[in-house]
Amino acid sequence: MPCLNEAETVATCVRKALGFLERHQVAGEVIVADNGSTDGSAELAAAAGARVVRASDRGYGSALHAGISAARGRFVIMGDADDSYDFSRLEAFLAALRNGADLVMGNRFRGGIQPGAMPPLHRFLGNPVLSALGRLFFHSAIGDFHCGLRGFSRAAFDRMDLRTTGMEFASEMVLKAALMKLRVVEVPTTLAVAGRTRPPHLRTWRDGWRHLRFMLLYSPRWLFLYPGLAMILAGCALGGWLLPGPRRVGQVTLDVHTLLYAALAVLIGAQAVWFAVLARVYAATAGLLPREVRLERVFRWITLEVGLVAGVVLVIGGLLGSVYAVWQWREVHFGPLQPSHVLRTIIPSMLALTLGAQILLGSFFLSLLGLRRRGAGPA
Repeated sequence: MPCLNEAETVATCVRKALGFLERHQVAGEVIVADNGSTDGSAELAAAAGARVVRASDRGYGSALHAGISAARGRFVIMGDADDSYDFSRLEAFLAALRNGADLVMGNRFRGGIQPGAMPPLHRFLGNPVLSALGRLFFHSAIGDFHCGLRGFSRAAFDRMDLRTTGMEFASEMVLKAALMKLRVVEVPTTLAVAGRTRPPHLRTWRDGWRHLRFMLLYSPRWLFLYPGLAMILAGCALGGWLLPGPRRVGQVTLDVHTLLYAALAVLIGAQAVWFAVLARVYAATAGLLPREVRLERVFRWITLEVGLVAGVVLVIGGLLGSVYAVWQWREVHFGPLQPSHVLRTIIPSMLALTLGAQILLGSFFLSLLGLRRRGAGPA
């Protein structure tokens, strides 16, 4: 139980958990990970029968790290110490863990939420939207991504190697379990009105944004790759349509000015795709995300040399287009040019030069990220 100034409820939570262990004859312990309480919470928890662990670093994730690291059991069940979760009813969690689940998530929407236990903004917008995005991004079937009552095996926790120290800890656990293909089970649980009178530590918009940001950072595909590919396709389609000459759409004429924006879309899209590849490789080598076999297979064919060849071809194509533009200028004795005509050569040429340079530089950087490190596998 992570704890920060929960003097009103922590002893009740400890007694409920100890009662569950005794009734079901489970060999276990109750650990309270105190995160710097100043209201006597730690002393009350110890008096109620808990083993108190001091978490020196502040943050929800830091407290849980300290408590879980100190745990001596094969299974761990975590939950807030504000008496909103019922520690006397953990049978479903324990049964799922004994049946081989790596992570057991509670689902408050299936088990029941007491009136006033969850703010309407969290219940009808924040939690459903973030959970839906989590299912979309990570192919997870979890319906309640942010339920604080959950259980896991100590072996699975060690494999996940969680790194965050704040509220993102809860999301990181679910996301890594999905990415690592761990066996995740969801069971109904209840949510009661918290027994404390102080304001909650959770801040709706700040912590909601932190969870969304964390999910995006852990999904380079949705953050970089898919938007980048969409921009490339849109830019190529629009540019190819405008390259032969001006086009009329109703009363509007689209010309080289729109062609320039189409080229810009291709350029930004290509940068986003590069970021997706670089971010995924870095995350794998740094241990933030598991290695992806499909990506490794692609890199067996797309090597540094292939990237260099592609970059050189684009640069040469851009230079040839630039030379042709100068030739067009020469034909008018280096005088004024018709912008609508000459920019149809210059814009694609500049785009090819820029993309070629990006691919050349990015290929070297990608090769650097993919170098083997002591104790690390290939990216």
